[in-house]
Amino acid sequence: MEVLWAPWRLNYILGPKPDECVFCIPEDSSEDEERCILARGKHCFVIMNKFPYNNGHLMVTPYRHVSNLTDLTLDESNDCMLWLRYCTTILEKAFNPQGINMGLNLGEAAGAGIAQHLHFQIVPRWNGDASFIAVFGETTVIPEHLNSTYSTLKPLFDEITV
Repeated sequence: MEVLWAPWRLNYILGPKPDECVFCIPEDSSEDEERCILARGKHCFVIMNKFPYNNGHLMVTPYRHVSNLTDLTLDESNDCMLWLRYCTTILEKAFNPQGINMGLNLGEAAGAGIAQHLHFQIVPRWNGDASFIAVFGETTVIPEHLNSTYSTLKPLFDEITV
């Protein structure tokens, strides 16, 4: 049997599970680091995925609890796109990926893990990141701890002036 260490998952396994939507965040920013929130825009925010597909996996999420893209106002849509652009620039600067997957899954049938509150996914990619362990072992290897990734990205997001 192969052993893959992922010590950060113990907090999720043993910790309390929220009853509320994880994307409905408080106005107070005191929990931002704990929640892995990197930036707050006018109508949306940038948060790291705590269970990423790849190192640097980010999400842009509107503050308003909506499940459908057409429920966003034009201002909310524009702000989400602006932050998707910022995320792309920052990921390229911080991690030099060879590609970036970006998308939005609307509804559970489309693969949305949290279908009730839409969120855009931004996943940096490198040639070979889906190696044999991912393909044959059905295991994803994240090469950096979430706290380290947060520490790398947060100062870059703090430089943005909107």
